[in-house]
Amino acid sequence: MKLGELADIPVEMGYRYIAVTDHSKGLGVARGLNEERIIEQRKAIAALNRKLRGIRLLAGVEINIRSDGSLDFGEEVMKGFDIVVASVHSGFKQSGAQITERIVKAMRNPYVSIIGHPSGRLIGERDAYEVDMEKVIETAAETGTAIEINAYPLRLDLTEPYIRRARAKGVSLAIGTDSHNRGQFGNMAFGVSLARRGWLEKKDVLNTRDLRALLATLSAKRRKKKS
Repeated sequence: MKLGELADIPVEMGYRYIAVTDHSKGLGVARGLNEERIIEQRKAIAALNRKLRGIRLLAGVEINIRSDGSLDFGEEVMKGFDIVVASVHSGFKQSGAQITERIVKAMRNPYVSIIGHPSGRLIGERDAYEVDMEKVIETAAETGTAIEINAYPLRLDLTEPYIRRARAKGVSLAIGTDSHNRGQFGNMAFGVSLARRGWLEKKDVLNTRDLRALLATLSAKRRKKKS
């Protein structure tokens, strides 16, 4: 979809904002964007936002967590985005300790806002990788990193027991539709249902907050680096 078309989605869905989080360069199969292209997109989003009234497109990226735990982009690139989702897209057969350490390392980066589809499962196609979700949740609480509830029907990830555990630890959860086309924005209903089964209330979900509160929460983790 073109950015101009994306600007229609918040109006149709009754939202005040949506996040544009295309994949980074490490995920070639999804036509991930390199540094130059993602920065160009960020500038285009800023230009479009200057024309919009009452809604906002958040400039973001879904960045690949590499097999050694490093990220596709450096901090100089990441700090220019409103939101950075970090996800594992490869190395699924690594040991539980290796995959867990990759995710933990990503969460310790001050510019990583959310860990995407944390178990990596695809229902009926791929089992979850071996990850110590308790450690992921503990580190999320420690670092101020949110965890995604991925609403895509083949993912539905995080599962209810871990949603409850994250809530008990004070971790923010973000419901993401994983949309790659206009029709998939309706996935939000599945994510909301999953959140409810995990006993979440509105205050527990990052993207129920108004724009000012959302941006303040996202920037709080970055401010820790400066303190």
